[in-house]
Amino acid sequence: MFSTQRFNRLKWACRRGMLELDVLFMPFVEQAFDQLSEEQKVTFERLLTCDDPDLYAWFMGHQACEDKELAEMVSIILNRVKV
Repeated sequence: MFSTQRFNRLKWACRRGMLELDVLFMPFVEQAFDQLSEEQKVTFERLLTCDDPDLYAWFMGHQACEDKELAEMVSIILNRVKV
């Protein structure tokens, strides 16, 4: 279970150095995070520890993420944005 403090740290981590990532992460964490399973929440938290250039490449489709769990989370976020 994510405590309020842990969730607030997660929201802060969603603020990136790239606007392209901010517009993906901020709405996702505010609108869809609560609907994720506990395992997916941990995976999302881990995703936010990745470097911005890697995240940008994965989300823009320039490079495939080799980590299966992270690749699935990228897909979940992108599908959420398309809705």
